Amino acid sequence: MPSDTSSLADLQVRIVSSIGAVDVAAWDACANPGTAEAPYNPFIAHDFLRCLEQSNSTGGRSGWVPAHLVVEDTDGAVLAVAPSYLKSNSRGEYVFDHGFADAYARAGGNYYPKVQVSVPFTPATGRRLLVRPGPQAARAREALARGLLGLMRQTSSSSVHLTFLPDDEHAYLTGGELPYLPRFDIQYHWTDAGYGDFEGFLGALASRKRKVVRRERRDAVATAGLKIHWITGSDITERHWDAFWKFYQDTGSRKWGHPYLTRPFYSMIGAAMPERILLVMAERDGRWVAGALNFIGGEALYGRYWGCTEDHPFLHFEVCYYQAIDFALSRGLKRVEAGAQGEHKLARGYRAVLTRSAHAFADPNLGSAVADYLVRERREVMRMRDALDAETPYRAGAAAADES
Repeated sequence: MPSDTSSLADLQVRIVSSIGAVDVAAWDACANPGTAEAPYNPFIAHDFLRCLEQSNSTGGRSGWVPAHLVVEDTDGAVLAVAPSYLKSNSRGEYVFDHGFADAYARAGGNYYPKVQVSVPFTPATGRRLLVRPGPQAARAREALARGLLGLMRQTSSSSVHLTFLPDDEHAYLTGGELPYLPRFDIQYHWTDAGYGDFEGFLGALASRKRKVVRRERRDAVATAGLKIHWITGSDITERHWDAFWKFYQDTGSRKWGHPYLTRPFYSMIGAAMPERILLVMAERDGRWVAGALNFIGGEALYGRYWGCTEDHPFLHFEVCYYQAIDFALSRGLKRVEAGAQGEHKLARGYRAVLTRSAHAFADPNLGSAVADYLVRERREVMRMRDALDAETPYRAGAAAADES
Protein backbone atom coordinates (compact mmCIF):
# COMPACT_ATOMS: atom_id res chain seq x y z
CA MET A 1 0.00 0.00 0.00
CA PRO A 2 1.50 3.37 -0.93
CA SER A 3 3.06 5.24 1.96
CA ASP A 4 1.84 8.68 2.92
CA THR A 5 4.56 11.02 1.63
CA SER A 6 3.11 13.82 3.74
CA SER A 7 4.64 12.02 6.70
CA LEU A 8 8.02 13.16 5.35
CA ALA A 9 7.07 16.84 5.33
CA ASP A 10 9.06 17.65 8.44
CA LEU A 11 12.28 16.33 6.86
CA GLN A 12 14.39 18.60 4.72
CA VAL A 13 16.28 17.19 1.70
CA ARG A 14 19.19 19.36 0.59
CA ILE A 15 21.54 19.07 -2.38
CA VAL A 16 25.16 20.03 -1.73
CA SER A 17 27.76 20.57 -4.43
CA SER A 18 30.67 19.42 -2.28
CA ILE A 19 31.03 16.89 0.49
CA GLY A 20 32.90 19.60 2.34
CA ALA A 21 29.50 21.19 2.99
CA VAL A 22 28.63 18.27 5.27
CA ASP A 23 30.23 17.90 8.68
CA VAL A 24 32.67 14.97 8.72
CA ALA A 25 31.26 13.38 11.87
CA ALA A 26 27.68 13.80 10.65
CA TRP A 27 28.42 12.14 7.29
CA ASP A 28 30.36 9.27 8.84
CA ALA A 29 27.65 8.67 11.46
CA CYS A 30 25.41 7.82 8.50
CA ALA A 31 28.00 6.10 6.30
CA ASN A 32 29.87 4.00 8.85
CA PRO A 33 27.87 3.95 12.09
CA GLY A 34 29.77 1.01 13.55
CA THR A 35 26.87 -1.43 13.64
CA ALA A 36 26.93 -5.11 12.70
CA GLU A 37 24.44 -4.37 9.93
CA ALA A 38 26.75 -1.77 8.38
CA PRO A 39 30.37 -3.02 8.45
CA TYR A 40 32.95 -0.36 7.73
CA ASN A 41 33.26 0.53 4.06
CA PRO A 42 36.18 2.85 3.21
CA PHE A 43 34.71 4.11 -0.05
CA ILE A 44 31.68 5.83 1.45
CA ALA A 45 33.70 7.49 4.20
CA HIS A 46 33.86 11.28 4.14
CA ASP A 47 37.66 11.14 3.83
CA PHE A 48 37.58 9.03 0.65
CA LEU A 49 34.98 11.15 -1.13
CA ARG A 50 36.67 14.36 0.01
CA CYS A 51 40.00 13.21 -1.44
CA LEU A 52 38.30 12.51 -4.77
CA GLU A 53 36.93 16.04 -4.86
CA GLN A 54 39.95 17.91 -3.54
CA SER A 55 42.33 16.09 -5.90
CA ASN A 56 40.14 17.06 -8.88
CA SER A 57 39.52 13.40 -9.66
CA THR A 58 35.82 14.33 -9.58
CA GLY A 59 34.23 17.63 -10.47
CA GLY A 60 35.41 19.89 -13.26
CA ARG A 61 35.63 18.06 -16.59
CA SER A 62 35.69 14.58 -15.07
CA GLY A 63 32.02 13.95 -15.85
CA TRP A 64 31.30 13.50 -12.13
CA VAL A 65 29.75 16.66 -10.64
CA PRO A 66 28.96 16.20 -6.93
CA ALA A 67 25.28 16.61 -6.04
CA HIS A 68 25.11 14.83 -2.70
CA LEU A 69 21.79 14.52 -0.91
CA VAL A 70 21.43 15.33 2.77
CA VAL A 71 18.31 14.63 4.86
CA GLU A 72 17.90 16.72 8.03
CA ASP A 73 15.29 16.99 10.75
CA THR A 74 13.71 20.24 11.91
CA ASP A 75 16.67 20.90 14.20
CA GLY A 76 19.17 20.56 11.36
CA ALA A 77 20.52 17.19 12.52
CA VAL A 78 21.75 15.03 9.64
CA LEU A 79 19.71 11.83 9.43
CA ALA A 80 20.85 10.44 6.07
CA VAL A 81 23.12 11.18 3.11
CA ALA A 82 23.71 9.78 -0.37
CA PRO A 83 26.87 10.08 -2.50
CA SER A 84 25.30 11.28 -5.74
CA TYR A 85 26.64 12.91 -8.88
CA LEU A 86 25.37 14.51 -12.05
CA LYS A 87 26.97 12.64 -14.92
CA SER A 88 27.66 13.96 -18.40
CA ASN A 89 29.00 10.60 -19.59
CA SER A 90 28.93 6.95 -18.52
CA ARG A 91 32.62 6.49 -17.78
CA GLY A 92 34.00 5.12 -14.54
CA GLU A 93 30.76 3.39 -13.47
CA TYR A 94 31.23 -0.32 -14.39
CA VAL A 95 27.49 -0.86 -14.81
CA PHE A 96 27.18 -0.20 -18.48
CA ASP A 97 24.27 1.79 -19.90
CA HIS A 98 25.76 3.01 -23.18
CA GLY A 99 23.09 1.04 -25.02
CA PHE A 100 20.35 2.92 -23.17
CA ALA A 101 22.02 6.25 -23.95
CA ASP A 102 22.48 5.44 -27.65
CA ALA A 103 18.90 4.22 -28.08
CA TYR A 104 17.47 7.28 -26.34
CA ALA A 105 19.61 9.60 -28.49
CA ARG A 106 18.36 7.89 -31.65
CA ALA A 107 14.80 8.47 -30.43
CA GLY A 108 15.55 12.17 -30.01
CA GLY A 109 16.08 12.23 -26.25
CA ASN A 110 18.90 13.61 -24.08
CA TYR A 111 20.27 10.88 -21.81
CA TYR A 112 22.72 13.24 -20.10
CA PRO A 113 22.77 14.58 -17.50
CA LYS A 114 21.82 11.63 -15.37
CA VAL A 115 22.02 11.09 -11.61
CA GLN A 116 24.55 8.50 -10.47
CA VAL A 117 24.51 7.27 -6.87
CA SER A 118 27.76 5.42 -6.38
CA VAL A 119 31.42 5.86 -5.55
CA PRO A 120 33.26 7.17 -8.61
CA PHE A 121 35.55 4.68 -10.37
CA THR A 122 34.85 2.06 -7.70
CA PRO A 123 32.95 -1.13 -8.62
CA ALA A 124 32.55 -2.30 -5.03
CA THR A 125 29.28 -3.19 -3.35
CA GLY A 126 28.33 -0.89 -0.50
CA ARG A 127 25.48 1.07 1.03
CA ARG A 128 24.21 4.01 -1.01
CA LEU A 129 21.27 5.17 1.13
CA LEU A 130 23.42 6.11 4.10
CA VAL A 131 21.04 6.37 7.01
CA ARG A 132 22.01 7.05 10.61
CA PRO A 133 20.54 4.39 12.93
CA GLY A 134 17.71 5.64 15.08
CA PRO A 135 13.94 5.99 15.37
CA GLN A 136 13.70 8.08 12.18
CA ALA A 137 15.82 5.77 10.03
CA ALA A 138 12.96 4.37 7.93
CA ARG A 139 11.56 7.81 7.17
CA ALA A 140 15.00 9.19 6.36
CA ARG A 141 15.64 6.32 3.94
CA GLU A 142 12.39 7.00 2.13
CA ALA A 143 13.22 10.71 2.00
CA LEU A 144 16.52 9.84 0.31
CA ALA A 145 14.94 7.44 -2.20
CA ARG A 146 12.29 9.99 -3.13
CA GLY A 147 14.75 12.87 -2.95
CA LEU A 148 16.84 11.26 -5.69
CA LEU A 149 13.78 11.25 -7.94
CA GLY A 150 13.32 14.93 -7.07
CA LEU A 151 16.95 15.60 -7.97
CA MET A 152 16.34 13.93 -11.34
CA ARG A 153 13.40 16.21 -12.04
CA GLN A 154 15.07 19.36 -10.70
CA THR A 155 18.15 18.90 -12.90
CA SER A 156 16.21 17.69 -15.98
CA SER A 157 18.14 14.44 -15.82
CA SER A 158 16.99 11.42 -17.76
CA SER A 159 17.44 8.89 -14.98
CA VAL A 160 18.73 7.85 -11.57
CA HIS A 161 21.16 4.94 -11.15
CA LEU A 162 22.14 3.41 -7.81
CA THR A 163 24.87 0.88 -8.49
CA PHE A 164 26.59 -1.90 -6.53
CA LEU A 165 23.86 -2.04 -3.92
CA PRO A 166 23.71 -4.41 -0.95
CA ASP A 167 20.82 -6.88 -1.04
CA ASP A 168 18.60 -5.04 1.43
CA GLU A 169 18.80 -1.68 -0.33
CA HIS A 170 18.20 -3.32 -3.69
CA ALA A 171 15.12 -5.12 -2.35
CA TYR A 172 13.80 -1.91 -0.79
CA LEU A 173 14.21 0.17 -3.93
CA THR A 174 12.92 -2.37 -6.44
CA GLY A 175 10.47 -4.48 -4.44
CA GLY A 176 7.73 -2.00 -3.59
CA GLU A 177 6.04 1.15 -4.79
CA LEU A 178 9.17 3.08 -5.76
CA PRO A 179 9.76 3.25 -9.53
CA TYR A 180 13.23 1.72 -9.52
CA LEU A 181 14.03 -1.19 -11.87
CA PRO A 182 16.29 -4.06 -10.74
CA ARG A 183 19.46 -4.98 -12.61
CA PHE A 184 22.01 -7.75 -12.00
CA ASP A 185 25.59 -8.25 -13.07
CA ILE A 186 28.47 -10.56 -12.11
CA GLN A 187 31.70 -10.07 -10.20
CA TYR A 188 34.25 -12.51 -8.80
CA HIS A 189 34.81 -12.64 -5.03
CA TRP A 190 36.81 -14.92 -2.79
CA THR A 191 35.09 -15.91 0.46
CA ASP A 192 36.68 -17.48 3.52
CA ALA A 193 35.07 -20.78 4.47
CA GLY A 194 37.08 -21.15 7.66
CA TYR A 195 40.36 -22.03 5.93
CA GLY A 196 42.65 -20.64 8.63
CA ASP A 197 45.56 -19.94 6.28
CA PHE A 198 46.52 -20.21 2.63
CA GLU A 199 47.39 -23.89 2.94
CA GLY A 200 43.94 -24.51 4.39
CA PHE A 201 42.45 -22.75 1.36
CA LEU A 202 44.57 -24.84 -0.99
CA GLY A 203 43.35 -27.97 0.78
CA ALA A 204 39.82 -27.17 -0.39
CA LEU A 205 40.87 -27.18 -4.05
CA ALA A 206 40.91 -30.16 -6.35
CA SER A 207 44.37 -31.72 -6.53
CA ARG A 208 45.13 -30.58 -10.06
CA LYS A 209 44.00 -27.01 -9.34
CA ARG A 210 46.02 -26.95 -6.12
CA LYS A 211 49.18 -27.87 -8.04
CA VAL A 212 48.51 -25.13 -10.59
CA VAL A 213 48.20 -22.46 -7.88
CA ARG A 214 51.39 -23.59 -6.17
CA ARG A 215 53.27 -23.54 -9.48
CA GLU A 216 51.97 -20.10 -10.38
CA ARG A 217 53.00 -18.67 -7.03
CA ARG A 218 56.45 -20.20 -7.28
CA ASP A 219 57.03 -19.07 -10.85
CA ALA A 220 55.71 -15.56 -10.24
CA VAL A 221 58.22 -14.83 -7.49
CA ALA A 222 61.17 -17.21 -7.30
CA THR A 223 61.77 -17.62 -11.02
CA ALA A 224 61.74 -13.85 -11.58
CA GLY A 225 63.77 -13.11 -8.45
CA LEU A 226 61.06 -10.96 -6.89
CA LYS A 227 60.28 -10.02 -3.32
CA ILE A 228 56.69 -9.23 -2.30
CA HIS A 229 55.95 -6.61 0.35
CA TRP A 230 52.80 -5.67 2.23
CA ILE A 231 52.92 -1.96 2.97
CA THR A 232 50.23 -0.27 5.02
CA GLY A 233 49.70 2.50 7.55
CA SER A 234 52.53 4.91 8.27
CA ASP A 235 54.97 2.74 6.30
CA ILE A 236 53.48 4.05 3.04
CA THR A 237 55.60 6.93 1.76
CA GLU A 238 55.59 9.24 -1.23
CA ARG A 239 58.21 6.98 -2.79
CA HIS A 240 55.68 4.18 -2.85
CA TRP A 241 53.02 6.44 -4.35
CA ASP A 242 55.44 7.66 -7.03
CA ALA A 243 56.12 4.07 -8.02
CA PHE A 244 52.47 3.09 -7.92
CA TRP A 245 51.48 6.12 -9.98
CA LYS A 246 53.64 4.80 -12.82
CA PHE A 247 51.92 1.42 -12.56
CA TYR A 248 48.50 3.05 -12.52
CA GLN A 249 49.23 5.23 -15.53
CA ASP A 250 50.41 2.25 -17.55
CA THR A 251 47.31 0.19 -16.77
CA GLY A 252 44.96 3.13 -17.22
CA SER A 253 46.34 4.11 -20.62
CA ARG A 254 45.86 0.55 -21.86
CA LYS A 255 42.40 -0.10 -20.39
CA TRP A 256 40.42 3.13 -20.55
CA GLY A 257 42.53 5.66 -22.42
CA HIS A 258 43.47 7.91 -19.52
CA PRO A 259 43.71 7.45 -15.75
CA TYR A 260 40.63 8.49 -13.80
CA LEU A 261 42.47 9.46 -10.63
CA THR A 262 45.00 12.28 -10.35
CA ARG A 263 48.42 11.91 -8.72
CA PRO A 264 47.45 14.16 -5.76
CA PHE A 265 44.63 11.74 -4.88
CA TYR A 266 47.13 9.10 -3.80
CA SER A 267 49.05 11.44 -1.51
CA MET A 268 45.79 12.73 -0.02
CA ILE A 269 44.26 9.32 0.60
CA GLY A 270 47.54 8.05 2.02
CA ALA A 271 47.50 10.88 4.55
CA ALA A 272 43.77 10.67 5.29
CA MET A 273 43.26 6.94 5.84
CA PRO A 274 46.61 5.10 5.80
CA GLU A 275 45.43 2.28 8.07
CA ARG A 276 42.75 1.42 5.50
CA ILE A 277 45.24 1.00 2.65
CA LEU A 278 47.28 -2.04 1.65
CA LEU A 279 49.90 -1.77 -1.07
CA VAL A 280 51.18 -5.11 -2.34
CA MET A 281 54.46 -4.23 -4.01
CA ALA A 282 56.85 -6.43 -5.98
CA GLU A 283 60.54 -5.59 -5.78
CA ARG A 284 63.40 -6.77 -8.00
CA ASP A 285 67.02 -5.67 -7.57
CA GLY A 286 65.96 -2.83 -5.29
CA ARG A 287 63.35 -1.44 -7.67
CA TRP A 288 59.56 -1.56 -7.49
CA VAL A 289 58.36 -3.35 -10.62
CA ALA A 290 54.68 -4.03 -9.86
CA GLY A 291 52.04 -3.20 -7.32
CA ALA A 292 48.38 -3.48 -6.36
CA LEU A 293 46.33 -1.01 -4.33
CA ASN A 294 43.79 -2.46 -1.89
CA PHE A 295 41.45 -0.89 0.66
CA ILE A 296 40.68 -2.60 3.97
CA GLY A 297 37.06 -2.71 5.07
CA GLY A 298 35.42 -4.08 8.17
CA GLU A 299 34.70 -7.46 6.54
CA ALA A 300 36.36 -7.32 3.13
CA LEU A 301 39.56 -6.47 1.32
CA TYR A 302 38.86 -4.50 -1.83
CA GLY A 303 41.32 -4.79 -4.70
CA ARG A 304 41.28 -1.62 -6.79
CA TYR A 305 44.22 -1.02 -9.12
CA TRP A 306 47.26 -2.87 -10.34
CA GLY A 307 50.12 -2.14 -12.70
CA CYS A 308 53.70 -3.04 -13.54
CA THR A 309 56.80 -1.85 -15.33
CA GLU A 310 58.06 -5.38 -15.91
CA ASP A 311 55.97 -8.25 -17.22
CA HIS A 312 56.58 -11.62 -15.56
CA PRO A 313 54.46 -14.78 -15.91
CA PHE A 314 51.74 -15.07 -13.25
CA LEU A 315 52.86 -11.87 -11.50
CA HIS A 316 49.39 -10.34 -11.87
CA PHE A 317 47.78 -13.36 -10.22
CA GLU A 318 50.26 -13.33 -7.36
CA VAL A 319 50.14 -9.61 -6.57
CA CYS A 320 46.40 -9.11 -7.06
CA TYR A 321 44.74 -12.40 -6.09
CA TYR A 322 46.91 -14.73 -4.04
CA GLN A 323 48.48 -12.02 -1.88
CA ALA A 324 45.01 -10.57 -1.28
CA ILE A 325 43.77 -13.95 -0.02
CA ASP A 326 46.85 -14.27 2.20
CA PHE A 327 46.27 -10.83 3.68
CA ALA A 328 42.54 -11.36 4.20
CA LEU A 329 43.20 -14.60 6.06
CA SER A 330 45.84 -12.91 8.22
CA ARG A 331 43.38 -10.14 9.18
CA GLY A 332 40.29 -12.30 9.61
CA LEU A 333 38.48 -10.64 6.71
CA LYS A 334 35.58 -12.62 5.30
CA ARG A 335 36.08 -11.97 1.61
CA VAL A 336 38.15 -10.39 -1.14
CA GLU A 337 36.44 -8.31 -3.80
CA ALA A 338 38.90 -8.12 -6.65
CA GLY A 339 37.14 -5.59 -8.87
CA ALA A 340 35.15 -5.86 -12.06
CA GLN A 341 35.25 -8.58 -14.70
CA GLY A 342 37.81 -11.38 -15.06
CA GLU A 343 36.70 -14.99 -15.52
CA HIS A 344 40.34 -15.98 -15.00
CA LYS A 345 39.71 -15.34 -11.28
CA LEU A 346 37.60 -18.52 -11.12
CA ALA A 347 40.64 -20.80 -11.41
CA ARG A 348 42.24 -18.89 -8.51
CA GLY A 349 39.44 -19.70 -6.05
CA TYR A 350 37.17 -16.73 -6.67
CA ARG A 351 33.48 -17.33 -7.35
CA ALA A 352 30.93 -15.64 -9.58
CA VAL A 353 28.50 -13.61 -7.45
CA LEU A 354 25.67 -11.28 -8.34
CA THR A 355 25.97 -7.53 -8.07
CA ARG A 356 22.82 -5.41 -7.97
CA SER A 357 21.70 -1.98 -9.08
CA ALA A 358 18.48 0.02 -9.31
CA HIS A 359 17.41 2.44 -12.04
CA ALA A 360 14.58 4.93 -12.55
CA PHE A 361 13.73 6.94 -15.67
CA ALA A 362 11.98 10.25 -16.17
CA ASP A 363 10.58 9.31 -19.58
CA PRO A 364 8.03 6.51 -19.13
CA ASN A 365 8.66 5.27 -22.69
CA LEU A 366 12.38 4.89 -22.01
CA GLY A 367 11.60 3.27 -18.65
CA SER A 368 9.25 0.77 -20.27
CA ALA A 369 11.81 -0.18 -22.92
CA VAL A 370 14.58 -0.59 -20.34
CA ALA A 371 12.31 -2.63 -18.06
CA ASP A 372 11.60 -5.07 -20.90
CA TYR A 373 15.30 -5.40 -21.66
CA LEU A 374 16.26 -5.89 -18.02
CA VAL A 375 13.87 -8.84 -17.62
CA ARG A 376 15.75 -10.68 -20.35
CA GLU A 377 19.15 -9.49 -19.12
CA ARG A 378 18.52 -10.67 -15.55
CA ARG A 379 17.53 -14.10 -16.83
CA GLU A 380 20.75 -14.34 -18.83
CA VAL A 381 22.91 -13.09 -15.95
CA MET A 382 21.44 -15.70 -13.61
CA ARG A 383 22.04 -18.42 -16.20
CA MET A 384 25.63 -17.28 -16.63
CA ARG A 385 26.24 -17.11 -12.88
CA ASP A 386 25.02 -20.71 -12.48
CA ALA A 387 27.23 -21.86 -15.36
CA LEU A 388 30.28 -20.10 -13.96
CA ASP A 389 29.60 -21.51 -10.51
CA ALA A 390 30.11 -24.97 -11.99
CA GLU A 391 33.64 -23.97 -13.02
CA THR A 392 35.01 -23.41 -9.52
CA PRO A 393 38.23 -25.29 -8.65
CA TYR A 394 36.97 -26.65 -5.33
CA ARG A 395 36.94 -30.38 -4.73
CA ALA A 396 33.66 -32.15 -4.02
CA GLY A 397 32.59 -31.70 -0.42
CA ALA A 398 34.88 -28.70 0.10
CA ALA A 399 33.05 -25.92 -1.75
CA ALA A 400 33.79 -22.30 -1.02
CA ALA A 401 31.57 -20.35 1.32
CA ASP A 402 28.39 -19.36 -0.45
CA GLU A 403 27.88 -15.75 -1.48
CA SER A 404 24.95 -14.93 -3.74
